Amino acid sequence: MADIVNLRQARKQKARAGKEQTASENRALHGRTKAEKQRDRLIADKSATFVAGHHREKSGETSEPSDGQ
Repeated sequence: MADIVNLRQARKQKARAGKEQTASENRALHGRTKAEKQRDRLIADKSATFVAGHHREKSGETSEPSDGQ
């Protein structure tokens, strides 16, 4: 014979498990120290400036302003 399952309790248990999973993900994302956040921000800024410094200019564009002559 099968076990009798109270559906109300099963739904609540499933909801609790879902909330715990969400809480675990949030702890991993937002549970960082200020130093870790600053380090990650610094690394992202360095990589962005590196990439921006290696962009090529499109043909016909110059970096110097023209005086119209």
